Amino acid sequence: MKKYLLLLGLLLGGGALTSCEDFLNVNTDPNNPVSSTPNFLLPGGISQAFQQQMFTSLTTAYITQYVVRRTPAASTDQYYFTTGNSTNTFNYLYFYAAGNLNATIAAAQQEGSPYYVGAAKITLAMSLAHATDMLGDVPYSEAFQGAANYTPKYDPQEQVYQTIFRLLDEGIAEMQKPSSANLRPLYLTTPSISGDILYRGDTQKWIRLANSLKARQLNHLTKKSSYNPTAVLAAVDAGFQGTADDAQLQFETPVPPVTGSTNIFGTTRANFATGTYSLNLLRYLNGNIANATYPGVVDPRLPVMANTASQGANPGTAGGTTIGGVADFYYSWYARDLGYFETVTYHELKFIEAEAALKAGNRSRAFTAYRQGIEAHIRKISGGGTFSSQGISVTFPLITQGQIDAYLASPAVAQTAADLTEKRIMEQKYIAMFLNPESWSDMRRYDFRSDIYVNYAYPAGANPILNPVPTDPTQRKFPRRLAPPQTETLYNPRAVDAAGGNRPDYVTIPVWWDQP
Repeated sequence: MKKYLLLLGLLLGGGALTSCEDFLNVNTDPNNPVSSTPNFLLPGGISQAFQQQMFTSLTTAYITQYVVRRTPAASTDQYYFTTGNSTNTFNYLYFYAAGNLNATIAAAQQEGSPYYVGAAKITLAMSLAHATDMLGDVPYSEAFQGAANYTPKYDPQEQVYQTIFRLLDEGIAEMQKPSSANLRPLYLTTPSISGDILYRGDTQKWIRLANSLKARQLNHLTKKSSYNPTAVLAAVDAGFQGTADDAQLQFETPVPPVTGSTNIFGTTRANFATGTYSLNLLRYLNGNIANATYPGVVDPRLPVMANTASQGANPGTAGGTTIGGVADFYYSWYARDLGYFETVTYHELKFIEAEAALKAGNRSRAFTAYRQGIEAHIRKISGGGTFSSQGISVTFPLITQGQIDAYLASPAVAQTAADLTEKRIMEQKYIAMFLNPESWSDMRRYDFRSDIYVNYAYPAGANPILNPVPTDPTQRKFPRRLAPPQTETLYNPRAVDAAGGNRPDYVTIPVWWDQP
């Protein structure tokens, strides 16, 4: 084609020849570049890693009984799982986030912008950690090779964890380099916003995120003989210092052609139209309902997280509440269309600290961290405001310092270090981690124990694979991992089979850290 055009230009004369090279540029689409600089690659990697966890929560929120279905539907709240439940958990890492993040690392290393390398490695570690915690063994050592290998093997989760810690340490090392080592600023606002859309170029917050992630992953190992609470606490010390450090994705008003930029829990996207709050949650928040965990104590977060009219239901049992014909779930502060999705937070870190300190025998530190975690979460959602969308309008009350103090002095909260127990820590962490998939990791670590999660109800009509003898509670099993993702069952079936993914009871098999 080029030879033909060049010959045509020669025939038409010198004037035409001058414009020939410009004409040839029609084969280069400026809207689909074949290469890019790291500041335009990193934002996609960050947002897609957050969306990975966000989509997972559409499934895990039912496993952890934050919400249940008003009408039984043989679905996730009754332990029926499909390959579709985990496809986004897998795909958002391997097909979306990692593509941008690995490209960011390569481009940034080539040009000499270590902060971009650091941010990409920390984000990749977060995304990989989430995938393995939800799925178990996953590809890594043979992944990301494109056409060179469409069927990568699955690495053992223990090996994946070592990769996560390595990526975090490497990311921290890159972020600790002097700003003079960077060719490109980590955050740019002109000609348009690009680069670090999470922390706007604050390298210290990235380092604190990496250490907070390290604390979370190290604390997953509580069943292992190698569990080291001192190492967890060391990571906590280097982690988040306050709510301002929280890693969260802000939702935005849709601007065509982008339409999916509002809250995954919000009214516009309507993912919970058939849902309602679980009694598991409401019995913690509302001391005035039957079988409340702390009778008479009404958590000041109740009208913010849920609704004072919410009655709740157990999984597999018809019930729940609608308000004006709309699911009561949509009257939550967490269901605001333009709210945000939290992945790792300061209040989570405080509860990790409390648990690790208690296991280390440092009750004083555990007690302080426990109460700090409670207050940090209440303060974060205490600001009030009015939310309106899709015909729903709700005004959230301000939570005053007096209300916070009264709650901290109530029977719902341990009053002395001597009174602090794992149950006390985990129930308050459960409340504060509302809708976060990480709550499922906690439940698995504690084997869904009824003395820890006192309100958790085994689903009526549970999947018989998990409940083979309904009359014998000792035979009950709980979900320990998601089913293999659909993309893998279709295109990498041998690896799925080698990992045991074709077993009917696959979801009941504990992941590596969920075993001694």
